Amino acid sequence: MSKSAVKRGAATRDQVARQVAGVDAIEIKATIPDTQVEEALDRYGLTVDNDEERYIYFFDSPTLDLFKAGMIARARRTVGDQHDSTVKFRPVVPAEVPAQWRELEGFKLEADASETGVTKSASLTMPVAKGLIKQVVAGEKGIAKLFAKEQEEFLLSVGQQHIDYATLRVLGPLQAHRWKFESPACPWPITAELWKRADGARLLEVSIKAPAVQAAVAIGGFMALLAEVGVEQDLEQQTKTRWALEHHAAALGTAAPP
Repeated sequence: MSKSAVKRGAATRDQVARQVAGVDAIEIKATIPDTQVEEALDRYGLTVDNDEERYIYFFDSPTLDLFKAGMIARARRTVGDQHDSTVKFRPVVPAEVPAQWRELEGFKLEADASETGVTKSASLTMPVAKGLIKQVVAGEKGIAKLFAKEQEEFLLSVGQQHIDYATLRVLGPLQAHRWKFESPACPWPITAELWKRADGARLLEVSIKAPAVQAAVAIGGFMALLAEVGVEQDLEQQTKTRWALEHHAAALGTAAPP
């Protein structure tokens, strides 16, 4: 290897190290276009018989004020497993996140990486009683019932933000199929998640999680694996969340954010 190549590799590692500084883990994500979804599922033997089935609901104002402020509020109903709700804030500066939140089991401070860059986020997930999500969606109980006091305090502490539940609408559900599997060519377990909207559109995201100290090699290795197996990445590399929220905002008759 030439000296210039070595220098470029070292520069890349240093750049990635700066981007993930302060977080515990990195999640590297890639979205796959609908035209290749079936091929990708077949390659790894992923079917509805070996998946984890979820129904995902987002909560935001008709003009997506939370999303535009860097906040995400969602609830997940996992068939046969624990239901939960999550509040997430991004981007964050890890050093500015109060240490008290790290003690909670549902807290995450991590970096999301894709071809478009690295974003640091902090989130807090807490369990939700079974049946409660359905009651909220049916209008029998208010959206605020899905989120604990700790989650509200978390948003105020981390992002100086407050949720006005009276302005929120239910956006969803998205039907999701989720798989975890291994590939001999990848040293990290792979997660695939297929989201389906009510209009029939699909989005498949594949991802790996690695310790932050392995970020540079994980990003390069995972992207190389996708290229090697012939999987084309979605050129827009849109996140599942934006893809879902913009659709549901449009369905409410409002303009999606730019």
